Amino acid sequence: MGRIWKSCLQSVLKLVNSFIGMVGMAMIVYALWLIRVWQREMGKLPFDSGSPAPWFIYASLGIGIFLCVITCSGHIAAETGNGHCLSCYMVFVFLLLLLEAAVAADVFLNHDWEKDFPDDPSGKFDEFKDFVKSNFEFCKWIGLLIVATQGISILLSMILRALGSDQVRDYDSDDDYAVARLPLLRNQAQVPPCVVGEPHFIPNSDSWNVRIHDKTNK
Repeated sequence: MGRIWKSCLQSVLKLVNSFIGMVGMAMIVYALWLIRVWQREMGKLPFDSGSPAPWFIYASLGIGIFLCVITCSGHIAAETGNGHCLSCYMVFVFLLLLLEAAVAADVFLNHDWEKDFPDDPSGKFDEFKDFVKSNFEFCKWIGLLIVATQGISILLSMILRALGSDQVRDYDSDDDYAVARLPLLRNQAQVPPCVVGEPHFIPNSDSWNVRIHDKTNK
């Protein structure tokens, strides 16, 4: 029964983790599109050292790659059920949650939060900010869904790690019982082996001497 529950939790973790991967791939595609637009507007490569770096494009690309790496590690951890892999996956997701919480706290608590970010020469950061303001409800629910997905993935990883450690304890207890039973087997009386075959009779020396003596007297 425990194996069935564990396989179900692994499948759910893979499903939840796939949503994080989809968000990462969407951000990578969005960043590549921004790079293409920036290249067309500038008339040269966006990685040219002569032009200021469009940090918003690089940040979107980096976050998307990081989310895809988290998704790959989550699928490996869910498939193997290894405690170390699950711990690394939980650390990655927890660090991502801390980063998101820090950015959200800075935006909502600091009225001059825009000054904390450098100027974006591409202007895509301002366009993204205007899009969020005009579609605040939609973006809010998307953000809450992403955060909830990350929290559920951490919870499922903790449950899978706990189930794995319980199975290890069961195996250890079985070994202890086996070792405890060995002395009882050793103290049992050794039964001599039974040999199956024709019986062998040992001749009696006294009866043999009597027969010889009778024959000599005759």
